[in-house]
This record gives sequence, structure tokens and C-alpha cells, in this order.
Amino acid sequence: MVQQAFAKMRRIISFRRFSTNPRSYGDAIDALNSLQTNFATLEVIRKSERKANTKAIPEMVEWARRVGYTPADLDRLNIIHVTGTKGKGSTCAFTYSILSQYQPMLSKIGVYTSPHLKSVRERISINGSPLSEDKFTRYFFEVWDRLSESVSEESTFPSMGQGVRPVYFRFLTLLSFHVFLSENVDTAIYEVGIGGEYDSTNIIRRPTAVGIASIGIDHTRVLGTTLKEIAWNKGGIMKTGTKAFSVEQKADAWHALQGRASEKNVELIMVPVHPVVAKTRLGIDAEFQNINASLAVSLAREHLRVLGHYPQEYRNDKELPSEFTKGLENASWQGRCQTIKDGSTEWLLDGAHTDESITVATRWFTTKARNNAKKILLFNQQTRDAKSLVSRLHSILGVDVHFDEVIFCTNITWSAGGYQAAELTSMNNSKQAVHDLVVQKELAEQWEKLDPTSKRHVLPTIEHAVQYVRELEEEDVQVLVTGSLHLVGGLLVVLDK
Repeated sequence: MVQQAFAKMRRIISFRRFSTNPRSYGDAIDALNSLQTNFATLEVIRKSERKANTKAIPEMVEWARRVGYTPADLDRLNIIHVTGTKGKGSTCAFTYSILSQYQPMLSKIGVYTSPHLKSVRERISINGSPLSEDKFTRYFFEVWDRLSESVSEESTFPSMGQGVRPVYFRFLTLLSFHVFLSENVDTAIYEVGIGGEYDSTNIIRRPTAVGIASIGIDHTRVLGTTLKEIAWNKGGIMKTGTKAFSVEQKADAWHALQGRASEKNVELIMVPVHPVVAKTRLGIDAEFQNINASLAVSLAREHLRVLGHYPQEYRNDKELPSEFTKGLENASWQGRCQTIKDGSTEWLLDGAHTDESITVATRWFTTKARNNAKKILLFNQQTRDAKSLVSRLHSILGVDVHFDEVIFCTNITWSAGGYQAAELTSMNNSKQAVHDLVVQKELAEQWEKLDPTSKRHVLPTIEHAVQYVRELEEEDVQVLVTGSLHLVGGLLVVLDK
């Protein structure tokens, strides 16, 4: 069954041939989207559980070879590698912001993260700017063509036959390597996609530092059903000879990480909230971000130490260089603990798709909620247990904060139909379920059980939701936008017109 799914995937991702004529950015996005695993195929692969995992790293090394690189080539990037369930993106943002204060000593800093909010180019940035459309297009087709012109030994790699290309995230990871090496990046920060042990980023051999943000239950069909299994998987990015830093974890997760560290002969250090961080007004403004910022401090400090740049006078744990505090204050991360003022409406955005992340997002909102404001929830989560997430959200609110209205919409951007651009198109969801608002209706029914006093709305698009809020005749409105990051990204697009 799994082999049939992969065969179907091969037919899907090889359906289009691109000529050698000048190719546009739109052509690149169309080609990239052809690598998405469609909903039906993804369901088959999910049901196969974790059987294909063990092939992931050898296959990724082979894909890299076909593009022209070995894992040893990646050593030139001086990579900081970050995993976790909640907070790894914010940790990367804080780490970048700190290290950016050390330019031009560090001449080019690359960051590879996922997912994107408005443009796929956000995933591959250099010195704080997403790759330009021209450079994305050029580098994209260099990788695309190298894969077309090379072959793998099918007896060793049966799923990598002629005309087959890596799936979406693997391709983007290969592209990031190619971009950063071509652009002479000398520091790179890599956020793991899923897990760690079998993630496509884990062909990195010699990171300067490894970071592990908070671990929780997520991606259970891929990573395991227990904290111990998931932590084992995430601990797979530890490398002998490199220090690993982790935030405080639940006991099962910490014990699993310790086991992996012992297995790999790695020094694993638990990071508390740094006293300077606790007194700093963070650029990503939420109290729970203190621990992610502290993890970033440890990663940046170790990275600079390995490269010979960290000042000797700041080797203690009580002080930080001014560059660090400035970096913490200037950090930003769109769609995470972000506040946008729009007339009489305050939009509070924090993408959250796990129990842990929905908990911290809700607590963050309760610290921002004003007593006299009309409070609205805008939520969607198309692929995970959405009803469980809204139940958790409601339980965290307690009796102190009440949503006057709740809106459940799809991730489709515009009321006329369709997404902002091909870059926001997802083939991973059932189109019929999205069209019929199946999840959204279930969420409205669930919320009615939780709080029948809230006014409930089921709307087909993000623009419908924004229009509804803007037409309210209220002097003070606060909207928590949470759940899917695709929802958050689409909202940013609509607000930006």
C-alpha cells in the first residue's frame, strides 16, 4: 500500500516538464507546488505509520549528492540547529537577532524556517531579508535542473527513479543549502521541519550548537505517541562534539534527551531563564518567550565561542554583552505574539496547533485582554484535532476572559475564492471538506457546548471574517487569531490588502 502511494506521488510530482526557456518566479512556484503531497496520498502515508522513516536520511544525502553537495560541504555554513514542538521558530528569530548585532564580523547570516506566512521566500532569508524573487527563481531552477540531469541507483534507492523529485519540504531544504553555499553564508540557523532524527535538515554533520525548545505531543503518526518517543526523535539532531542546549522539559522528555546525549557522547545543558532576559523588554513580547530568548542566548553565545568571537569578560551566567540585549529587544517574528492596530480593532496573532502552543497563546491573550473591549476569537485548524484545541483554549480562558463572538473560517484568503497566490495553496487538505466547511461547522457546534452565550459564525474565507469584524460598530475590539499559521498568514495578506 505504501509503495503504491509513493508510486502515485511520483506520477503527481513528475507531471510537468519545464523548458530551458527563461522561466519566471510563477513557474518556480508552480513547479514547487507540484511537489506537494496531495491529500489522498498523504492519508495513505500517514496510515503507514513510521515505516519509511529509516530511509529518510540516506535518501536526503543522495538528493544532496545529485544537486552537487555532500554533508561535509555543509560544515562551511557554521549551522545552529534547532528543534522542538513549541518555540523553535521564536528561538531562531531571537538567535538571528542577537547574531545580527555582530555583523560584519559575521558577514552573512542565513535562516531556514517553516512554514511561511505570505511568501515561500520567507523560509530562506539572508541577513533578515527573504530571498528576492529573481534569486529564488534562479537558484530554484538550478536545483530543479540538476535533479533532472542526474540519476540514482534504483536498486539502492527504489523510490528515487527517473523523473522523481523530492517532496516539497525536502526540496526546499536542498534549495536552502544551495542558496546559502552559493551566497557564501558564514552562519546559518536551521529550524527542523518535523522531529529531528529523520528530518531532511538532519544531514548536517557538525553544527556549532544544537537547541531543543519545548517538547510536546504532535505529529504522532510520524514521531511516536508518547513524550518519550517524540523526545527521542527530536534528540536525533544532537551531534558528537557539539554542545546541546534544552529548555526545561517534562520528566519523560528530559530523560529521553539525556539518553540520546549519553548515546552520542554529547554535553546536554538545561537552560533556565537568564536573569538579564527576565529584565529585558523582548521584541517578541510575551512572558512565555523568556525561555525561548534564554535558549537563543545560549545558542548565540556558544556559536560565537566556537567561532572565537565571544568576549572573555562575559563568560559568566549573570551578565550579557550589550549586543545580546539589543538583539533581544529588536527580535521580530511575524504571526507569533504579534499585535496589529487596525482602526478600532486590535488583532492579536499567534499561530498555535498543539495543546502546548494553544495554551501559551491563550495565556498571552489573557494578559492583553481589556475589560471593556469586545472580544472575538478567529480560529481554524484544518488538519489536526481542532475540537480538542478549542476545548483546551476555552479551559485556559477560565472565568476571567469571555469571547463575545467566535468566528470559524477556512484558510482560503479571498471572498471571491482562491488563495492570495499559488504560494499559499495547500494540497494537503481535503478540498471537499474545505468547500463544505466541515471542520468549521464542527467547531461551531463544539463551541456551543463550551459556551452557548458566545455568538457563533461559520464563514468561508478569511476576507469574509475581516469584513465582518470591520463592519462592527464598536469602539474597542480585540480579536485573537490563532490555530493554523496558514490562517495567520492569510489574515496578514488581507490586512495588507
